[in-house]
Amino acid sequence: MGDIARLDAGQQHLQALEHANRVRLARAELKRQVAAAQRSAAEVVRSCPWEVRSMSISDLLMSQKRWGQARCRRVLVPIGVPENKQVGTLTERQRLALAGTLEDMAATPPERPIQRSPALSAA
Repeated sequence: MGDIARLDAGQQHLQALEHANRVRLARAELKRQVAAAQRSAAEVVRSCPWEVRSMSISDLLMSQKRWGQARCRRVLVPIGVPENKQVGTLTERQRLALAGTLEDMAATPPERPIQRSPALSAA
């Protein structure tokens, strides 16, 4: 009976590894799509596909171009969502607030950097 239990445990371990690999590959593809602007982070937050349910919100947000920890915090703190919260554990209110904020940010053009005159740069 011990051999059967070991065989089942080994089989479960392999299944767990296969599942983890599927999730990893699916997340990598999703992050590539978000980075290439083929899919918006707001849409991913709203739809919450299976591959992002256990992914942290900051991982999803930082997969966007020009997003780092500081920008994530600026978006998440006012909504009251911790960075390490999993996308699948967001409440409906949090999900709608975050998606709305991301959509608003995408609709407004980014601020242009301050242009310095060449004379001031050389000084």
